[in-house]
Order: sequence, then structure tokens, then C-alpha cells
Amino acid sequence: MENNAAAMGQTAVEMRNITKTFGQVVANDKVCMSLRHGEILALLGENGSGKTTLMNMLSGIYLQDSGDILVCNRPVTIRSPKDAYALGIGMIHQHFKLVDVLTAGENIVLGLDGKGTLNRREINRQVSEIAQKYGFDIDPAKKVYNMAVSEKQTVEIIKALYRGADILILDEPTAVLTPQETTKLFDVLRMMKSHGKSIIIITHKLNEVLEISDRVAILRKGEYIATVETAQTNQQDLTEMMVGRRVKLEIDRPAVPRGERKLNVKGLTCVSREGVTKLSHVSFEAFGGEILGVAGVAGSGQKELCEAITGLRPLASGSIHYRYHKGEMVIEENIAGMRADQIAQRGVSLAFVPEDRLGMGLVANMNIVDNVILRSYQDSRGLLVNRKKYRPICEQMIKDLDIVTPGLTTPVRRLSGGNVQKVLLGREILSRPQVLVCAYPVRGLDIVSSYRIYSLLNAEKEKGNAVIFIGEDLDVLMDLCDRVLVLCGGHVSGIVDPRQCTKEEIGLMMTRVGTEKDGEGA
Repeated sequence: MENNAAAMGQTAVEMRNITKTFGQVVANDKVCMSLRHGEILALLGENGSGKTTLMNMLSGIYLQDSGDILVCNRPVTIRSPKDAYALGIGMIHQHFKLVDVLTAGENIVLGLDGKGTLNRREINRQVSEIAQKYGFDIDPAKKVYNMAVSEKQTVEIIKALYRGADILILDEPTAVLTPQETTKLFDVLRMMKSHGKSIIIITHKLNEVLEISDRVAILRKGEYIATVETAQTNQQDLTEMMVGRRVKLEIDRPAVPRGERKLNVKGLTCVSREGVTKLSHVSFEAFGGEILGVAGVAGSGQKELCEAITGLRPLASGSIHYRYHKGEMVIEENIAGMRADQIAQRGVSLAFVPEDRLGMGLVANMNIVDNVILRSYQDSRGLLVNRKKYRPICEQMIKDLDIVTPGLTTPVRRLSGGNVQKVLLGREILSRPQVLVCAYPVRGLDIVSSYRIYSLLNAEKEKGNAVIFIGEDLDVLMDLCDRVLVLCGGHVSGIVDPRQCTKEEIGLMMTRVGTEKDGEGA
């Protein structure tokens, strides 16, 4: 299929009346969609609208209940990823499927039929040829565990190309990339398009949809709504088609008087087990009635900062003073070095929403009630937990946060990403924290779910609580936060008022230590 100009614009894939159900849940209902040769098609929809399910059928992970798939106008049956690759279809999933201890080249050929002896030099040469052709930057001999997120994504894309894929599906490809890495990826996708590749991007970021795609297909609640030419639409129109109603696209930043200092972090230093310094002398303050944003390129110490504050990571040095009220007394206590359970036992009202929702935040096979109970099961008396006590609390949380779920007994792994995030954030808010730490709470969420999360964070701010928001979208950080702390290589390169600086200034601070615009008291 590596295409000539005559094929450009012709249909590469057509899906007709595709239906897929899981029990009583209809994930896709008679969905129709087409993809042309040499185009980039964006697949847009809210969380749970059936986008990934639809693409999982095209890539051979699921088999449709009914409907037809045509590749180059020929009806096909795709029962496995092997069938999909035989038809030139490859999918790059949001969660990479790589073996950390192997090299890029070894991962790329893993699972292919071999002749007993692995010729690594020839494999690396072939991988380098593909990389050069499309503009990738990759070292075939580099181990995956030494790679940045963008490099791992490159390995996944080249793995699909190496297997002969001419139709590529990318699920949330920019969810964990920096703006610079996103720009580089888009350049590569345009190069692939110029070589006749057909690309489907599942994404929630409307600005990226308008930047990279030729057409946009919209799903809503498992049903096909429309396919529109990107040049003839805008963010507001796409949102209305996706949601079914007019949605406000401005992020609120309510004016709330700065309250008392809740956290005072001084000289925080963290070192990994391998002896690598992850945080170096980090100092800042968090106040009630504000949202403190944390910006930085991936791997700048954001994860370590969250875990250090919440007692999940040991410190090499530094202090974390937490101020709280006990009756009429105001107590300021250094919680540095305490474990998370010890912090809770001291009566410190601190909550953490981690970026790993189902690995660290929730138990995937448990239902909503049991996951909420996890936050306070130690308070229960005796061996048995009174679930009846928590059912009305969970029902109210589902109503307040508009969580879409078949019922309280549904395992959270069966919920869409946005609803999983609402369960996690809702559970932490139920604990009534005075300090709420959120790591990438809207990663992978659609625009409606994202704005719901922003309103929840603003509600905590208006209660007089301190919110620490680790984000990757600079536009959101600048619109939502009252101050932004910028990390670069584990150091604080500045703390700024986003209303008094530019996106470019913050971007520069993210890549260079020592370019502070303001100091600790910004």
C-alpha cells in the first residue's frame, strides 16, 4: 500500500454499522466511519463515547457484534492484531506495550517470526532507515528503561511501521508529551502523511485536532454524529457536536482572598535508590484560597514532589511544615520523614490524587463503594466494614460529579477514564482535606470532564483550602492557577503570577534553571 499519488484521497478503511456491546452496555451503536489514503483523521468524543472500543475493533483486539469493515473497498474480518497487521493496520496504545530491559530495536522485532539468530546490527540498520525516512529521532540500541516518554512512543510507532502498517491508529498520542515533543510528533505525522500513510488520532485536545487533522469524526454516547472538514469548523462547533449542547470554553479563576499558609516547604531534596537526585533544595509555600500550579517538562521532579509531600517517598533533607487548627490552637508541625499513615494519624488533613489512577489511586477490581471505603477503613471498628453506611455517600457523589456508571457494584476498571478520575477525586474530596495535591487530574479526559474537574478544584479553593495542581497544559495552568511553580531538572526555576507573565516565559523557565521571574513570595 505504500502509495502513489493516484491512491491519495481514496478510501483506505470503511466501517459500516459497527455495533459492540459489553453485557447491557452498548459501546458502539451502528457506527459508520471512513478513512482516506494519505489523510489524518481525528476521532473525537467524550470519555465513554466509544472511540477506543471502535479502534480496538479495527486493530483486532475486539470483534464487532455486527457491521462490516472494508479495507481498500474489500470486506475483511479482523479477529486479532495479527490479522490487522496483515492488512497494514497498526495501533499505538495510550499505555505502551514495551519490555523495559530490551533495546528499542529488540522491542520493535519482538514477536515476529525469526530464524533462531537475532542479527541486531541489521535490525538496528533497518530501524534507523525508517527513522530517517519519517524524521524520527531514535537510538535503536538504547534500553527502554533509559528512555523518555516521547522516545517510548517513537519505538511503538516504528514497531508498527516495521511490521508494514500503512494505517496507523494513535490513542491519545500527546497525553504525556511536552509542547515541544508534541510539535515534533506532529512534524513526523505530516511526513508520514506525505508518504501516503493514513492516520487516525484519538484525542480530546481540540486545539490539536484543528492543528493536525484533515477531517474530524465525532462520536457521542456510542453513536456516530458526523464527519466534518477541519478547515470548516472550530472548537465551539466541535464541542457542541461532541456534547450535544453549548458548552462554555473559558476556565474560571474565581477571586478568593489569600488565606493562611497551609504548607511551608523548605530545602526539599530527594534521591533515588540509584543515587540520582530527583529534587534539589525545593522551597515554596501553599496558601488557603489559592491553586498553586506546578509546571515542568516530563521528569522534572513533579512525581517526586507529590510523593514527598504526602509521605510516599523518603527525603534526603528538607522540611515540610503543615499548619492546622486543633480547637482554638494553631499547630504547625514538620511532617517531613513521616509515612502517609503516620501523617493521617497526626490528624493532618491532606489528600493526594495520583497520576496513576488504577495503579496507585484506586483498586481496579473493586467497585465505587469499596474504593471509597479504602480511604477510611482504618476508622472502622471490628473486623467487618459497614458498607450500608457508605452507599448513600457514594450515590450522592455519583449525582454531584455526574459519574456515569451502571451501578455502585460495577468494578471501576469498567468505567471510562473520565469517570475513574471523578471517582478518585470525589473520594479524596470526601475526606475534607485542607491541602489537596492533584497530579495530572485531567490527563486523557475530554473537555467536559476536564472542565468539571476544574470546577471541583475551584470549589476547594473557595472553601479556603490549598490546592496544588500538577499539570502539563500550560494554557490551563495559566488560566486556572493563582501562582505557578516551575520545575526544571528537580530545581525550582521560579514561582510566577500567570497573570503577569507570558506562556513563552514559563516555557523558557521549564528548560533553564536560574531564569526566575519572581521569587518564592510571588
